[in-house]
Amino acid sequence: MSNNPKIIVVGDIMIDHYLWGKADRISPEAPVQIVDINNQSKKLGGAGNVANNLKAFGCDVVAISCVGDDKVANSIKNMLDKIDVKHILVEQKGRITSKKTRLIASNQQVVRYDEESKNDIDNKIANKISQNFKNIIKDFDLVLLSDYGKGVLTTTLTKDIINIANTHNKKVLIDPKGENWSKYKGAYILTPNRQEAILASKIKIKDDNTIKQVLEFMQDIVSVPLITLSEYGIVVLDENKNITTSPTVAREVFDVTGAGDTVLASLGYSLSKNENIKTALNFANLAAGVVVGKLGSATASLDEIEHYKSSLHKSSIDSHIKNFDEIRKLIKIYKNQNKKIVFTNGCFDILHKGHVSYLDIAKSYGDILIVGVNSDKSVKTLKGENRPINNQNDRAYILASLESVDKVVIFDENTPYELIKIIRPHVLVKGGDYKGKKVVGEDIADTLKLVDFIDGKSTTTTIQKLKDVFL
Repeated sequence: MSNNPKIIVVGDIMIDHYLWGKADRISPEAPVQIVDINNQSKKLGGAGNVANNLKAFGCDVVAISCVGDDKVANSIKNMLDKIDVKHILVEQKGRITSKKTRLIASNQQVVRYDEESKNDIDNKIANKISQNFKNIIKDFDLVLLSDYGKGVLTTTLTKDIINIANTHNKKVLIDPKGENWSKYKGAYILTPNRQEAILASKIKIKDDNTIKQVLEFMQDIVSVPLITLSEYGIVVLDENKNITTSPTVAREVFDVTGAGDTVLASLGYSLSKNENIKTALNFANLAAGVVVGKLGSATASLDEIEHYKSSLHKSSIDSHIKNFDEIRKLIKIYKNQNKKIVFTNGCFDILHKGHVSYLDIAKSYGDILIVGVNSDKSVKTLKGENRPINNQNDRAYILASLESVDKVVIFDENTPYELIKIIRPHVLVKGGDYKGKKVVGEDIADTLKLVDFIDGKSTTTTIQKLKDVFL
């Protein structure tokens, strides 16, 4: 296997089926809407959605579950194969594999109907799952249990998995269900929402004091007690028994379907990378913020999370500096979001007011400003052996800190033509001194804009002033 995080997902796996349509009539038969179906789609749900989220983060995943001997089970296998998730799906004859069908009219969920078996799986099936888990656990970093109360994670099987994982020093993270949490004892983290926590603890959450009581109740079960509180973020009881809140970062909520799956997957991914719990919670909140902005069970890629983080002004300066492969992936996201992309380039050796004004104007032509920066090698070729004054990493870092600049890419060639081919910007910006001249990349961009420089502001002028002072 690769060096990617290796995670096992065990639990209730299902299909989320969506019927998409438009409702503009009332039935003459009953006071209900008539929905004209335009199309339908199927996505992995439950433990399948957790696995799908992990794949979006680049993890190697094995999904383990019990399914029936039916068409839904076959669809699940094909869908897991399609996203390259290895699976151990033990069949139980006569069992109905879970399928949730949602009717969506004009982007609003009208009704949901479920087809499934919810009784506990047979002991023989549970033993097969336990044995398969035991056979592979040593090769994995972490275990996620996705319990939707559909009968796969029986009390005995859940305890067996936690005991086996703990024997191999592997953390177990669980999205719980139901009132009886004793079966989860020994796990590392549970990720209940408010209602699930109230149901299990029998403590009504009204304020910080009652939240703390619920967290203390959970502390007898797991190492890190936390509760997801929707728009209020995630609360956790720290080692000093104080409540710490990781605030939510969702700007716009379209659909909370699968948000719990994303929280579980993102916590698992982050902890498998040996991040601390605070970092893991922040990452989970960002990932959830991305998926609730989409309709239906959804995933969040690392690029989407980083872009979302950047849009919230929570990203580090370094995260704005990209290589060619990274910018290629981001461009797909920007264009899918119908963002107007602006590109400009230069050496930007000693940053001055002229540069900043120029970049500010460039940004005004679109939504995303990407700046190409000549590498040190490229600058020497263009400006001579004594340049640049500042190295490429310092120049890129300073540019990336500007409010007007969204991303910075260092290029090694004398011209940014190959980079422009990747970006294919809507607007290409160059200095006013290019008036009447051919501009590299104008054959690729939709529009060319020339921006006049501020008189007397240039790196060459700055260097000359320094020479006059010190030489």
